[in-house]
Amino acid sequence: MPDIPVETIGRRLRRLRLEQGLSQRDLSAPGITYAYISRIEAGSRQPSVKALRMLARKLGVTPEYLETGSELPAIQIRELRLAEQELRLRLDGEADLAEAQAILAEAEAELDVAALIRARVLLGFIASARDDQLGTIEQLSRVIDSELVSPSSRPDVYATLGHAYALAGLPDQAVALFEHALAELSRLEPGNRAGEVRYATYLSYALTDLGDIERAGSLLAELWAGSEQVEDRYTRIRLYWSLGRVALEDAKPLAALDNFRRAVALLEATEDAVHLARAHVACADAALSAAEGLVGVQTHLEEAERLLRGQAARADMAVIRRLQAIAALRGGDARQAASIAEQALALSTGMPGEHGRAWLAVAEARAGSGAAAADEAFDAAIALLGQHGSGREHAEALRAYGRHLRDGGREREALEVFEQAAQVASSPRGDRSGALR
Repeated sequence: MPDIPVETIGRRLRRLRLEQGLSQRDLSAPGITYAYISRIEAGSRQPSVKALRMLARKLGVTPEYLETGSELPAIQIRELRLAEQELRLRLDGEADLAEAQAILAEAEAELDVAALIRARVLLGFIASARDDQLGTIEQLSRVIDSELVSPSSRPDVYATLGHAYALAGLPDQAVALFEHALAELSRLEPGNRAGEVRYATYLSYALTDLGDIERAGSLLAELWAGSEQVEDRYTRIRLYWSLGRVALEDAKPLAALDNFRRAVALLEATEDAVHLARAHVACADAALSAAEGLVGVQTHLEEAERLLRGQAARADMAVIRRLQAIAALRGGDARQAASIAEQALALSTGMPGEHGRAWLAVAEARAGSGAAAADEAFDAAIALLGQHGSGREHAEALRAYGRHLRDGGREREALEVFEQAAQVASSPRGDRSGALR
């Protein structure tokens, strides 16, 4: 098939003029000579905004049609392009990054504020789908509390931004975000109970990541006291999930497992495969901490992988591989554990907290198999978890390193590390310095 030439402004102007039997002189006007029109038609000149409007009026078309070939104004065309990309992201889980960036640039140039905000939200969600936490934060942090993005109108934006803060090792910013969202919701919609529970549970996640277990537990106790008024299934799921996370951080793995299982039971009545998979992963994590049978742990992880098949985010797979490595080590297969832990390490790049947990899995697997470089892996884990993990995780990493040193006959070094672990564990919010002293 031959290529069909693109109709430029000049070609469109000439076609419309000839269709109406007009000469270039007929279209001319003060400031718009027939020679100027001739140059536009020849493609050697771009018409000014004033010329476009005057020529369009004489030809009986809109300036938008003369400029673009479409009857729709540019703002409506942008609206359609945005809607198409938003739909692609919602249905397919992906959108055209270059197109979204082009829409953003046009909206900025033409001061189209509504399109600008929507384009930033779209780019933030694209970044999130690509596990680009810094890109997500860059875009979504700029639209929070804009006219189109409030805690009540776009909870998905707040949740995605808070999740990106958590994965980027910035739990303090997640706490500030959800505290602000709760305050705004209370001010603007004081009767929105479901919204309050949503943001309070998000805040409890962030507080748990920060290591402030006491405040997270207090917040959840208040929510639980009024939970009989909550009928929404997802609100109750979030509440069980939050209770499970706090219990796990508070060294109560059986209570955590019970709450995660309740979340699984509620999610099984939905079609939400992703969150059901994550609930199974949470159950596996709690079961490992509770020293329950490895068969149950493996069953939860296998079910999570099955549910996530074809739509697993890198962050999800990083956690699954780490827990599989721990299960393999508990089962006595240190070499397999080391291999799987290395996969978790590669998957968790760019997520400091999870990267630290992966380094700990690598360190324990290396120590268990007698491989070299276990010390270096422990150092990396302790540094990352000291800065980005909870107090419990930091203390656990130190204890694991102390056991490794003791097993190697390095008693004095082991004692020093155990003492530091005790200091971190006794701190209300954990010692987040991340350095061995």
